Amino acid sequence: VQLQASGGGLVQTGDSLRLSCVASGITFTNYVMGWFRQVPGQKREFRAAINWNGGSKYYSDSLKGRFTISRDNAKNMAYLQMNDLKPEDTAVYYCGAVNPRLHEYTDYTLTDDYDYWGQGTQVTVSS
Repeated sequence: VQLQASGGGLVQTGDSLRLSCVASGITFTNYVMGWFRQVPGQKREFRAAINWNGGSKYYSDSLKGRFTISRDNAKNMAYLQMNDLKPEDTAVYYCGAVNPRLHEYTDYTLTDDYDYWGQGTQVTVSS
């Protein structure tokens, strides 16, 4: 199983980025996909999650509508469109995958509930 995140970079305040995550080795439609961020010395923090067909999306309340999660099941891809970026968005962003059928209960906001993680992509927003 491999999740590979990409699309990070150095941008200025107010810019946009689209992160991508490609999955291999899993039946993609069995998995909820999530995006988290992590800064040094802090826990990995939930940003957004999307169910198998994109019909349900979950976001951190702190995002205030700036980010949009999506997926393309034909390509085994998940995306995080990030708009109006702020310096406090600077972090390493990780994609994760969780199969709810393998768990009695799943909280998509918790890192411990995910089955697989990608390697992360750095997002840096300058002021």
